[in-house]
Amino acid sequence: MLTAIADVLRAIGSAIATVVTLPFRAVARLFGGVSDTAHGRH
Repeated sequence: MLTAIADVLRAIGSAIATVVTLPFRAVARLFGGVSDTAHGRH
């Protein structure tokens, strides 16, 4: 029973982590592309 609850919590945690990190990855990629085009390739 406890293992099932742990599995559910782990799944929820991973889903939340994915949803939270996706926007940051998109913003980082956006700023990375902007900085690359502004300063040129290093």
